[in-house]
Amino acid sequence: MSALRSTTELGLSPDYTGKVRDMFDLGDRYLIVATDRISAFDVIMDEVVPGRGVVLNVMTLAWLARFADVPNHLISADVGSFPAPFDRFDAELGGRSVLVRKAERFPVECVVRGYIAGSGWKSYQKDGTVCGYQLPDGLRLADRLPEALFTPSTKAEEGHDENITYEEVVALIGTEYAVALRDLSLRLYGAGAEHAEPHGVILADTKFEFGLIDGQIALIDEVLTPDSSRFWPTQQYIPGEEPPSWDKQILRNHLETLDWNKEPPPPELPSEVLARTSRRYHEVLEILFPAEAARWQKYL
Repeated sequence: MSALRSTTELGLSPDYTGKVRDMFDLGDRYLIVATDRISAFDVIMDEVVPGRGVVLNVMTLAWLARFADVPNHLISADVGSFPAPFDRFDAELGGRSVLVRKAERFPVECVVRGYIAGSGWKSYQKDGTVCGYQLPDGLRLADRLPEALFTPSTKAEEGHDENITYEEVVALIGTEYAVALRDLSLRLYGAGAEHAEPHGVILADTKFEFGLIDGQIALIDEVLTPDSSRFWPTQQYIPGEEPPSWDKQILRNHLETLDWNKEPPPPELPSEVLARTSRRYHEVLEILFPAEAARWQKYL
């Protein structure tokens, strides 16, 4: 397993660099590389979590294959089919990169919550609502909701996304698209939760992104990964308590013990914390998609 912090290490020059991904603009297509960078409290750490980018990419590919009836932006994940010079970096880009079609992205994060946690829990504690939905009294942290809710947010270029109501989505993109994105998001969440359940995994919530490709709604970006979703182990789930998640919580918990103001520069991270975080990401892939994990093992 080789770790990758930036594609610049390979002599490449990305057109866009995010917290995790490097993107290359190829005209009507993008080449997207999921690096092993990791951020916490909106600060990118100096160290990397080995294999994290591969986990995020392979999980997305696995879900896209399960959701084959839903249009998406994927062209290929085979490095050998990429245009030059990317095709000669199989060892470095294999498992962590995709060639995709460009999409006209909707300016909405399509969040679905089946359980109450995170910002939804904070909102509920404040006034009993989440994104305009009035919820029953007496809910506890991590309680399952009576039904899964479409709780959208804005797509922020900088800083945190902000929760909005369904009516605000209608105002942003129109009724037809709002209905379609809501219904599709709820369906995909339901299918994801149904797949996870027999594996001993609770899909608490997730967020999807969609765009238009040739006038058709298509699934884009990452899908049902530990970065875009809360996955909880069923055996450790206790309503009223914060469940352990398959995500970067180990890193966040460590940082909370430090005298750090959560501003750059980040503190130096112990190798043990990085290794445990890496293991956590790999675990959920291996649990949910063992065949895919085995298929991409040489890159993990």
